[in-house]
Amino acid sequence: MSQPAQHHGINYIEFTTSDIALTKSFYEKVFSWNFQDYGPEYISFDPASAGVAGGFAKGDPRKVPHATEPLVVIYSQDLKATESAVVAAGGTITVPTFDFPGGRRFHFSDGQGNVLAVWSE
Repeated sequence: MSQPAQHHGINYIEFTTSDIALTKSFYEKVFSWNFQDYGPEYISFDPASAGVAGGFAKGDPRKVPHATEPLVVIYSQDLKATESAVVAAGGTITVPTFDFPGGRRFHFSDGQGNVLAVWSE
């Protein structure tokens, strides 16, 4: 996620897959997407080949909440301030802030059944 990002703009879309290698092979063959490997449980694709930045996390889509839907990830210049704003507006934090290669992020529910994530460097 090293491309410039717009504060509070949608910046990344994440999917869940049970098989990283098969998923990577499928999207490379069908759509010619370029991938970056982040270990055996995560791959990302770039906006130059896919139109938007995104990735696939290894997991069981049937057991992960909202895994059959993509996880929309919003960029924030100030992660803590955005987290406070989510809570102040009535949202709930569903995954506390954690580190990942390239930054930090948290997930939240908007109270209407939508779960999104926010990330920052």
